[in-house]
Amino acid sequence: MDKSSRNTDEDDAEAARPTLKTLAFMTGLGVTTVSRALKDAPEIGAETRKRVQLVARQIGYRPNRAGVRLRTGKTNVISVVLNTTEQIGGFLSDFIYGISERLAATPYHLVVAPYSHNNDPMEPIRYVVETGSADGIIISRTQPNDPRVRYLTERGFPFAAHGRTAMGIEHAYHDFDNETFARLAVRRLAELGRRRLALLAPPPALTYHQHMRGGFLDELDRQGQSEAPFSSVSSDNVIDDIRRHTIELMKRTGRPDGIICGAGGPAFALIAGIEAAGLKLGRDVDLVAKEPFNLLQLVRPEIHVVAEDFRLAGRDLATAVLSSIGDRSAAPIQKLVVPAQVIAPR
Repeated sequence: MDKSSRNTDEDDAEAARPTLKTLAFMTGLGVTTVSRALKDAPEIGAETRKRVQLVARQIGYRPNRAGVRLRTGKTNVISVVLNTTEQIGGFLSDFIYGISERLAATPYHLVVAPYSHNNDPMEPIRYVVETGSADGIIISRTQPNDPRVRYLTERGFPFAAHGRTAMGIEHAYHDFDNETFARLAVRRLAELGRRRLALLAPPPALTYHQHMRGGFLDELDRQGQSEAPFSSVSSDNVIDDIRRHTIELMKRTGRPDGIICGAGGPAFALIAGIEAAGLKLGRDVDLVAKEPFNLLQLVRPEIHVVAEDFRLAGRDLATAVLSSIGDRSAAPIQKLVVPAQVIAPR
């Protein structure tokens, strides 16, 4: 197909796309009334709003982003900046679903901006801010002194972070209390008579590593237990590496009889390593792991789990960034989810 033919097809598609005029014609209302009804304007009656929105869904109406930006200065886009190594099953699927669920009733669309360990994590942030390609940003994997948080704050750009920082900067966030998670896990293993514990923690550069490890070490001291060091890998390592290092750990003199896993997916690698070393889960060693996707105990009922709801995190972060977009002078929305229990094996 030559360029002229392709342009003609695109023009035809654009012309066939439902517009505000289409909605006005089909509902018998004025264009201004239709536009306000789509925005849930309170001066438009509830029945009229409902009728217009129903017809809009039925004919597949979508606002033209270029036109919206010209009229309002907004893109109606939220950008989620994520590391490509983050686990699909344990994190991204529910996280993205939660964000999308919250945005569904708004004019906003979700765009994922990925980056890898080989790239500068500031690059996608700068691109969004400098090009104005989104109205707000959601970031994850926060660090105690996070350059992304500083950059976005200094520029007054709406954002929310999955995790806290230690910078003295007030910003929107949703976080899981990993210190409490570690304390609960240590206590459960103490109740089971486990005295020597290992922790598979997140990478040291991340804020929640500090929270989790701090709670772990403090509670070990309180319970009179000792640590079996396991710092050769983190929960970010690939499954094969975690399995291999677990085998080595479990064959040491003074091996752990209890392990705490700070993520869901790596728990399976830990179990594989435990069993490859000739030991039995629930008899020779007990495992407490964070449960992000209601799968661990279904597959291996011997695991003790603490639930973490990534779908809730996505919804909360979307709410927080929308609030910041709506009123940049408003206090940032901050939420810390504190786990209350360890779920025993089934």
